[in-house]
Amino acid sequence: MPRNAPKTLKPVRPNAGIEIAYRKKIDALVKAMHASLTYWLTAAYRANEPELLAHDAPPDASGGTPIQRSPAMALRERMRQLTRQWQKRFDDASLDLAKYFATAVTERNDAALRSILKRSGFTVQFKLTRAMNDVLQATVGENVSLIKSIASQHLTQVEGLVMRSVTAGRDLESLAKELQEQFGVTKRRAARISLDQNNKATAALTRVRYVELGIKTAKWRHSGGGKEPRPSHVKASREGVTYNIDEGWLDPAIGKRIWPGSEINCRCVSIPIVAGFS
Repeated sequence: MPRNAPKTLKPVRPNAGIEIAYRKKIDALVKAMHASLTYWLTAAYRANEPELLAHDAPPDASGGTPIQRSPAMALRERMRQLTRQWQKRFDDASLDLAKYFATAVTERNDAALRSILKRSGFTVQFKLTRAMNDVLQATVGENVSLIKSIASQHLTQVEGLVMRSVTAGRDLESLAKELQEQFGVTKRRAARISLDQNNKATAALTRVRYVELGIKTAKWRHSGGGKEPRPSHVKASREGVTYNIDEGWLDPAIGKRIWPGSEINCRCVSIPIVAGFS
């Protein structure tokens, strides 16, 4: 190989094992929340009106028996209790889960990049630099918010289902079916979050390492996966588009600079180009 000829390295790809492990941890929380909601709402829904009385309700104007609440009121109160309980549980778990995920991606990325560099004749020891720590903490913060939002969105949707079911006079079987469907929606959202965050974290952490190593240029490589690939990303890969790692590539489809893996559900990767290889 001529002296000073550039050399391309293999890309650091998102690790499927980390994505699966992360998704399973979130799934366990979602499953427990669904089971709890189904159990307690079923019990409340089956209760007859006397069992739905507010025993601590104020007496009526004549000082007689307490004013009875409607089934809808009792179900709403039960739902709000469950909402507080499960939102807190997700809030409490979010930081540990996010730290676990971000740390796993960081450690695995560094190990993968060291291996790639070693096969190309470079020996590198990585440290947790300020730039890497910034990305790590940003990843933790974003995932904390996303984990909390999984519970928030699910609980809001379930409360709506319960209130509409009562208003329409639907039976318990119909409500149970709707709860199961919503469970499926939330599980799919959790899976999308796991996949997307794995892609984003991998891309961001790897980009910082490239910059720290003095690698300035990369090729865009489309993953070849996904049901609806972005045409501009496919074209960039096919044409061998190169871009400045600091600045990113100007995607003509959206008119802004981006990096592989930075857009929602983007699985593209960078092919780093090492200049001056001899």
